[in-house]
Amino acid sequence: MEWIESISKAIIYIEENITEDLSIKEIADKVNVSTFYFQKGFGMLCGYSLSDYIKKRRLALAGSEILSTNEKIIDIAIKYGYDSPDSFTKAFTRFHGVTPSAVRKEGAMIKSFVALKIRFSLEGGYIMDYKIVEKDAFKIGGVSKIFKYESAFVDIPSFWNEHISQGTLKEVCGKYGVNIDEEMSGNEFEYLIAGDYSGDKEEIEGYVVKTIPKFTWAIFPCYGPGPSAIQETNKKIFSEWLPNCRDYEIAAGYNIEMYNDPVNYKDGILDENYYSEIWIPVKKK
Repeated sequence: MEWIESISKAIIYIEENITEDLSIKEIADKVNVSTFYFQKGFGMLCGYSLSDYIKKRRLALAGSEILSTNEKIIDIAIKYGYDSPDSFTKAFTRFHGVTPSAVRKEGAMIKSFVALKIRFSLEGGYIMDYKIVEKDAFKIGGVSKIFKYESAFVDIPSFWNEHISQGTLKEVCGKYGVNIDEEMSGNEFEYLIAGDYSGDKEEIEGYVVKTIPKFTWAIFPCYGPGPSAIQETNKKIFSEWLPNCRDYEIAAGYNIEMYNDPVNYKDGILDENYYSEIWIPVKKK
């Protein structure tokens, strides 16, 4: 249960320091989980990116204070991390649907967003297919970009869409979506849209070559249309498999999604029989 306990402790730490300058690395360090997998696991278990969760909690608390106290709105804005009235008003209005002044002057309704609580309950009995495979180091080639953890959920799909629209995938192949954060301690990571390395494509502008080290991989099959099948399997890995696995734990800051060629399916990636995989490097506990 170590993984779920770490997320639970992180939520408590966030609540105790909600008005402080919180960083993903700081929170992950407090619960002894790498930034790389903490950010991914938090999103899978809780349904929000870490930065989005903190933002929603702060705006909910700010709304409550505007409604129930006489403290100046600008002071409340600064307290919850906004350095200008305009930025606070825009964020507040997007979240609550009304302006801070409407809440103060007119008693307008606000939205609540209560702190997450992770409860241990009787669950399980699930069947989850996976296999453990030793793989030698292998090379991949493709296009690469550095992403921040806090915005990756939005930025990576945009990265894929960009290369689909430009036709780049015809050249580099989109067999793999690869997350790399070798240090597992920063606020950024490298992401590649890649295929198996082919020496005849190095002349393509922006083409990069990476060597994926030798690892023991836990490989999870995903059956069904993308991206929902991948997302659902990812959620099960972090909410069910990792917390209950007695033999293995995450070994390194790599995460690979492998996609079968969509041309082999009637409806492409949206086909009900579409097959993909998630690879996670593991080691014995």
